[in-house]
Amino acid sequence: MVTPPDDSQAAPARPEVEAPEREVLGWLEFGEAARHLAADVVQAGFTPDVIVAVARGGLVLAGAVAYALDTKMCGSINVEFYTGVDERLPEPVLLPPTLDAPSLGGKKVLVVDDVSDSGRTLVLVRDLLAEVASEVRTVCLYSKPRTVLEPDFVWKRTDQWITFPWSALPPVTREVGAGAGE
Repeated sequence: MVTPPDDSQAAPARPEVEAPEREVLGWLEFGEAARHLAADVVQAGFTPDVIVAVARGGLVLAGAVAYALDTKMCGSINVEFYTGVDERLPEPVLLPPTLDAPSLGGKKVLVVDDVSDSGRTLVLVRDLLAEVASEVRTVCLYSKPRTVLEPDFVWKRTDQWITFPWSALPPVTREVGAGAGE
């Protein structure tokens, strides 16, 4: 006869910690969102001469939108603001290498970023480029309720932290990548 285990010696149950709700974007949905945003730009009658990605978050979306709009002139501007999950610097900071802003003189520019969270990065970039460009519009996958700048084109609004497919996994290191491709 099998004796049932004695539960009186079991470890006390740990209280469940509820994980914060997240907006999770997958690669297929990202592709559909990029095409949707490009269609919105076309529908609005805006034909950008140049697409400028806000690096790093806007790089992947900027490439997808550039292909969808058949815009060949692309650039990027490096801005650091977030240093971790919901951790940021006091103000967004431009990082090298810098964009050759004077080369955008008289051009229509579409600034692309992944999310307008506080909106302060988007304001910095828009205002910088507006000094030389004939027109600047903005596009983001997501916009948050607290943003100080609602993008001209936005795919979805959320107040949740967003997991993007390009940043969902930790960086590849020698240890993490060991054995890959051998």
